[in-house]
Amino acid sequence: MLSAFEWYGCLLLLTGMTRSVSQRMDSLTPPAPEYAHSIRLDGDIILGGLFPVHARGERGAPCGELKKEKGIHRLEAMLFAIDLINKDPDLLPNVTLGARILDTCSRDTYALEQSLTFVQALIERDSTDVRCASGEQPIFAKPDKIIGVIGAAASSVSIMVANILRLFKVISVVATLLVGGFATGPTEPDANLV
Repeated sequence: MLSAFEWYGCLLLLTGMTRSVSQRMDSLTPPAPEYAHSIRLDGDIILGGLFPVHARGERGAPCGELKKEKGIHRLEAMLFAIDLINKDPDLLPNVTLGARILDTCSRDTYALEQSLTFVQALIERDSTDVRCASGEQPIFAKPDKIIGVIGAAASSVSIMVANILRLFKVISVVATLLVGGFATGPTEPDANLV
């Protein structure tokens, strides 16, 4: 069985690989209308993902054209890594990894907004502020509890997202493949930005 450090290393290594996700599309839950740029994969443990799948939008639109190399490939790499881990019975026995992957649209402010989705399960809701037209008690859909977030490739985005996630003690992993190895975030080590 791999230690947590070896598991993270394996996950970081696999994020540099790519694979088609067409085989996996039938097992993905369609996104809710408010999260049109997201992928949800059910599991016992849910990992978050933030990737620039689209370029920055023009004229007020949040998202533009698809980004194959730096966006789609990173998303596919995360799904591929999760698939490999889930298929290996020795890595995480009786545990299935899931994912909630969101698009940053190559904008730091949009990425910050999307990262709040990852902490929704950690925020208590006060139902006294909400009233249904019928007078019944509101029913809140329970959001996924994300244990860590992978992605946010641009350093400005990584720092902003890591600062939000740090408040809720959610780990963020930033991996950028370089010629000499992996860059794992800012030059100063941070316990929440691995």
